[in-house]
Amino acid sequence: MSSAGRVADGVDAALEWSIGGSFTRVGSAVRRRLDHWESLEGTDLTGRVIVITGATSGLGLEAARSFARMGATLTLIGRNPSKLARTCAELRASTGNTHIHELVADTGDLAALQRAATQLRVLYPQIHVLIHNAGALDDVRKVSPEGTELTVASQVVGPVLLTELLLPALRAAKGARVLWVSSGGMYSEPLSVAKLEMTPADYDGVKAYARAKRAQVTLTEMYAERLRADGIVVHAMHPGWADTPGVARSLPMFRRVVGPLLRTPAEGADTLVWLAVNDSEVLAESGLFWLDRRPRPIHRFAHTRRSDTPEERAKLLAWVRGKAGLTG
Repeated sequence: MSSAGRVADGVDAALEWSIGGSFTRVGSAVRRRLDHWESLEGTDLTGRVIVITGATSGLGLEAARSFARMGATLTLIGRNPSKLARTCAELRASTGNTHIHELVADTGDLAALQRAATQLRVLYPQIHVLIHNAGALDDVRKVSPEGTELTVASQVVGPVLLTELLLPALRAAKGARVLWVSSGGMYSEPLSVAKLEMTPADYDGVKAYARAKRAQVTLTEMYAERLRADGIVVHAMHPGWADTPGVARSLPMFRRVVGPLLRTPAEGADTLVWLAVNDSEVLAESGLFWLDRRPRPIHRFAHTRRSDTPEERAKLLAWVRGKAGLTG
């Protein structure tokens, strides 16, 4: 390794040790310069099919804009029909890309996801990238049509079901990948299947969100192994602290305090876009957790590391697949 590479690794490690430095726009700006990030502008995705959930605002919308400019065939899945239609129309008008489609479905509604998957399989014999981005932080406990607490239903159970339903199209595509948009908030929560679905008595929106994100990252590693023989890579990423409508709505005090240091949505979405288009580092290994175009550890604290046992992982997979109505 060159001396410049060692310096970059040292600075990156120092940033990673300091959450405030790593997750803010400071971390993004420093790493961009030290690692000499290649520009993704001008990337040609003509012929590539990308399906993304939750793309009508925030990180998902920024990623969708990038993919649209690159010429991808793009399907956005969202739960608000009018907002979804407006977003797709705006993307077509602003980029000139006419291969942008919409599908109405709530990722917490399993029947709706089954209908969406059926339509997608008809539209696309091959799907190159499936992005699980949808997921809100709700202060009030809600339940899915199937009766599952909505945070875990929409951010864990639904994405697993959609992945399984689209496996034939993913297998048919060369270099296919499944990408989860997680959160650094998961670092605080251990892996506990018993506590994953919070009850009305103990519901806390921030904890529910963090626990769902912990489950996402764990399932990323597990599905990387399950799909390795199919040639499908699976990765998760977190955007750092980005100034999105979701943060403004759900964490207003945090936004007021950290506001000047928050990343823009485009900065937050950079690694997601890079994971979708890079055909070297991203395909070389599966099951990683990324921030700023580098893989990161999934544990920062001893108590979460202790919770991550083979037995708990097996419980998680069985619970999620059971909730999704999957067998085998």
